[in-house]
Amino acid sequence: MADGGGEDLGQAGFLDDVLVDTVRRTGASAGGVYLLDESTQVLGLVVICGVPTEVAVPWTRLPLAAPVPVAEAVREDRFVWVASHDDLARAYPRVAASLPYRLALSAAPLSGRAQGRGALLLLWPASHPPEASGRERAHIAAAARRIAHVLDDSPRPPTVPGQPRLVPLGGFRPRGTQNVQAAADYLERLPEGAVALDLEGRITYLTATAAGLLGRDGDHLRGTRPWQSLPWLDDPVVEDHYRTAVISRDPVAFTALRPPESWLRFHLYPDASGISVRITRAPAPDGGPGDAPPRAAAPGGTTALPADRAQAGRLYQLMHLAAALTETVAVRDVVDLIGDMVLPAFGADGLVLSAADAGRLRITGHRGYDQEVIDRLDGLPLDTDVTPAGQVLVDGTPSFFASPEEMARRYPSAPKISDKQAWAFLPLIISGRPVGCCVLSYNHPRAFSADERAVLTSLAGVIAQSLDRARLYDAKHELAHGLQQALLPRSLPAVPGLGVAARYLPSSHGMDIGGDFYDLIRLDETTAAAVIGDVQGHNVAAAALMGQVRTAIHATAGASPSEVLTRTNRVLADLETDLLVSCLYAHLDLARRQVTLASAGHPPPLLHRPGHPPGIAPLDPAPLLGVDLDAPCPVTTLPFTPGTTLALYTDGLVEVPGTDLDLTTAGLAALLPDGADLDAVIDALLHRTWPQGRHTDDIAVLLLRSSAPAP
Repeated sequence: MADGGGEDLGQAGFLDDVLVDTVRRTGASAGGVYLLDESTQVLGLVVICGVPTEVAVPWTRLPLAAPVPVAEAVREDRFVWVASHDDLARAYPRVAASLPYRLALSAAPLSGRAQGRGALLLLWPASHPPEASGRERAHIAAAARRIAHVLDDSPRPPTVPGQPRLVPLGGFRPRGTQNVQAAADYLERLPEGAVALDLEGRITYLTATAAGLLGRDGDHLRGTRPWQSLPWLDDPVVEDHYRTAVISRDPVAFTALRPPESWLRFHLYPDASGISVRITRAPAPDGGPGDAPPRAAAPGGTTALPADRAQAGRLYQLMHLAAALTETVAVRDVVDLIGDMVLPAFGADGLVLSAADAGRLRITGHRGYDQEVIDRLDGLPLDTDVTPAGQVLVDGTPSFFASPEEMARRYPSAPKISDKQAWAFLPLIISGRPVGCCVLSYNHPRAFSADERAVLTSLAGVIAQSLDRARLYDAKHELAHGLQQALLPRSLPAVPGLGVAARYLPSSHGMDIGGDFYDLIRLDETTAAAVIGDVQGHNVAAAALMGQVRTAIHATAGASPSEVLTRTNRVLADLETDLLVSCLYAHLDLARRQVTLASAGHPPPLLHRPGHPPGIAPLDPAPLLGVDLDAPCPVTTLPFTPGTTLALYTDGLVEVPGTDLDLTTAGLAALLPDGADLDAVIDALLHRTWPQGRHTDDIAVLLLRSSAPAP
């Protein structure tokens, strides 16, 4: 797929047809198809129908980890249904903030044969019943399967497009010129104005009466948006009324003042093909025209509004991006979000994000630049005259350059650094303290409108907060990660007659550090102790406590499993920590071919013995460590004959949102076949529950196999 075009060949027409057909069959008002770019783990909106493209701008590119319905549908491979805007606000507050309209929506995963391919998104009017009908779900599931099968059979994987393609839904139209003329004559005879808008908000038809009420010639209005061609309607509230009608499919009415004192009432009636607008004269509100906000008079009897007033779309776009930035955790997350969402929202082609560090600008992330360019820019002093980055950070004022010529007049060498043709340099400052600089660049000359400058300047403040917070988090994460790696065993001891494999995976959501741990302790030639556990929390304290628990277990290893956990529980009490710990301890006696287990609130291990069906080891767990010092700790002894495989794991492996824990665990036990390579078994376990690799918690796995009788 070429960037900006998306899918190849007949895929484009196929997706268009399937989307429009599904929208019509389900009675939806709008829809879109997202495809997953496997290399970047980003969902890209390929095609939409039923809503303007500008409404979809904040949703053009979505990280797979984003807390939004389409990403959740792909991550969890399930149908997502949101019945109302209230439900949207509860489940997806970021989405609700930037899509504040009455609606219902669904997201269905495009489940390929080997992996998720994307999602099918549908919107319904607010009048839709609270549940999707069986017929609707069947149509959606069938459409999702058709799309996924075509993508599976495609000769090359899809890539995320630059911009979505808008396809019309179509609709009924009068046939024959006589009918059209009769309809036009009918409308012209009415004493009120009639205007037709397409789904993009452009005027496609208006009567002479409507033109007279609006105070402009019809030829000057056709093809324009009312809030752009009529200055007195250039108000975000007016545009928002239009968005409410087109997205929610609700009739909308509002009153506006046409200067100097003509009040007009607008009635909007939407459907799948556009909006019909009825315009009538309206009495002045109570108190007369003086109740209206004062506005400066403009030539021609119209009203002038500030040129930099942002339209409703820009405001909601800013809200969406700001909400997304507040959820970023690490610097890498900030860079990815800006690259995935901010660049498309403003049509930018390149990004350089730098942080102020000891009087220099250290580049923390970039998009759309060759590495040699980045190497030249990295580490420039704040007082550099090579680029405007240092100056905008020093004086705190954004700089916008519409062309290389404009840039060269102030910074002669800057245009030679790269082939970019326009730039926005945004200082990142918090309470007067410089944090860094964000540079958006373009491959073609570009003039920045006043509202774009205002929105970008506002966005820079949010980026500054996110970047500063992310740098602090990264420093804390690096400390915790180093501590955790130092406390986990570098290697496991060799024990004759025992095969061992282990794996630790940190959470793929954000970059939190947890307290999952495992260990294997060789006691003598024929006995060993295996332990796995999970300290509550994801921070330095959890990692530190994990090390203390491991030390306590090492000190008592060799005693009975119940005694080991009881003594560790007392150590935990002496530490006076508020954190709880789950732990599973296994004493392996290879000479007697048996294993004795004790659990403190930890998931039971998976067990496979040759000649027996795989399953879950029967355990009677004690409470979590740190809960009750006097609680008894039962033990369980099981055969550990040659070929027996025991899988110890933490809950991050099996706790998958939207799935049954018992079914998940039982399915994993079936993956412990005789003789299989233990590392391959771990791969199979991980892929079974987290096929996309987007596990939401830390995972530790320790596999033990009795390989031969002890001498």
